[in-house]
Amino acid sequence: MARVRFLPEGLEAEVPAGATLLDAADACGAFVGSACGRKCACSTCHLYVREGARALSEKDDREEDRLDMAFDPRPGSRLGCQATIEDASALVVVEITRESRQAFLDEHPAERKKLEQGEAPRAPH
Repeated sequence: MARVRFLPEGLEAEVPAGATLLDAADACGAFVGSACGRKCACSTCHLYVREGARALSEKDDREEDRLDMAFDPRPGSRLGCQATIEDASALVVVEITRESRQAFLDEHPAERKKLEQGEAPRAPH
């Protein structure tokens, strides 16, 4: 199983090869947006890969086009719904963009309310 760590919180998930970074976010409760329903039709799951990029699938033209629309794309930018883990023994470290976290909270008002009230965030799926 590959490990995926989400910064800044440091949440981690173990996922099999073939899982996406968004699958890993769901597994550990990381706040990563997914407004389009994982269809590569938005950029709300935009992440910065800090370590382990070689363990991920290559970007295709569709992902590159969506990343061009993201806020502050960088060389390590990936869409969580498109980046598939190919190396089951890898550690992949990603930073959740501020915009992705905000998109998640906009999509999940109950979670936003919990945070505002100082309650514990959502449990992993």
